[in-house]
Amino acid sequence: MSEQSKPPKPEEYHVTPAQKTASDATAARVQFGAGIRLTIASEVARLGAARALILTTPGRSDVAKEIAAALGTAAVGTFSKAQMHTPVAVTLEALDYLETCAADCLIAIGGGSTTGLSKALAYRTDLPQIIIPTTYAGSEATPILGQTEGGVKTTLSDPKVLPEVILYDAELVVTLPVALTVTSGLNAMAHAAEALYAPNRNAGSDALAVQGLAAFVKGLPQVLADTTNLRAREGTLRGAWACGTVLGQVGMGLHHKLCHTLGGSFDLPHADTHAIILPHAIAYNARSAAALLAPICELLGGDNAGLALYTFAKSLGAPRALRDLGLKETDLDHATMLATSKPYPNPHPVTAPDIRALLQAAWAGDAPEV
Repeated sequence: MSEQSKPPKPEEYHVTPAQKTASDATAARVQFGAGIRLTIASEVARLGAARALILTTPGRSDVAKEIAAALGTAAVGTFSKAQMHTPVAVTLEALDYLETCAADCLIAIGGGSTTGLSKALAYRTDLPQIIIPTTYAGSEATPILGQTEGGVKTTLSDPKVLPEVILYDAELVVTLPVALTVTSGLNAMAHAAEALYAPNRNAGSDALAVQGLAAFVKGLPQVLADTTNLRAREGTLRGAWACGTVLGQVGMGLHHKLCHTLGGSFDLPHADTHAIILPHAIAYNARSAAALLAPICELLGGDNAGLALYTFAKSLGAPRALRDLGLKETDLDHATMLATSKPYPNPHPVTAPDIRALLQAAWAGDAPEV
């Protein structure tokens, strides 16, 4: 392994999101390091726990077995049914299993689906969580939970949803498929992009957003050039942490509203949807917030942040058309209605005709309108 490919030494951070009070003693402990997942037994003990329930999707059962082996008798069960958009029905099934196991802590290994399930369980039980991300979703760094029921996705923010421990292990994202590497990275970048024009942004959130964007602008091409480059993979994980943390500090706007609508109501894949919508939503809001979005142009070039993101995503081979995800053109009117039915903070006025035009371009895979 070359010096460039070697991962940095493990580091530890203690992070208290803006939503937490100064008296809250459960600030997240964040660690980076190749192989850090294998310290899981000491992390459980540090929490004062002894009976861990491991959560995964069906496709990550191999990692779940590895974690269970590292835990030994402290592993009391594995629930491998986590699903996209955190369906409430799955959460209730997992809750029954958790009670049967008498677990006193949660360990989630996976992407946003598994993290979402862990958060949903923690919201209902207040059990401590250890999250081991295998994608760049970033949701592990926020006190935000999105859940889907009856075809509608809703979100909430609560301090007990924020995980107690996050372990970022570059070895776990080395095998992340190229396509998911790209879409998951763009998903994370979307958090930082929208943070730049959030009504409650501040100098700290701006700096964190730019840090996250810069990490992916640099790291994603490096990872695509050599998917086994642990240093580059860890760089993108650091970007995911920054983007996720800023998501938990400030409000989001049009981009996230559209993605929640498309994902929750039409069951579109989460990361792919973010990757497609991002350039369009940012170009739309650049009409009123070009100066706030200037850091994106500084990182990627050009004079329109949305077009710059579209060119960047295209260079990475990202999906560009909602129709390729299975969305029908006849669904666009309903999606527009859902996305404009309730007002929300956004730098550019949200009107049904404009959103319909945005969705049409995203559905066809066209460049965003500016």
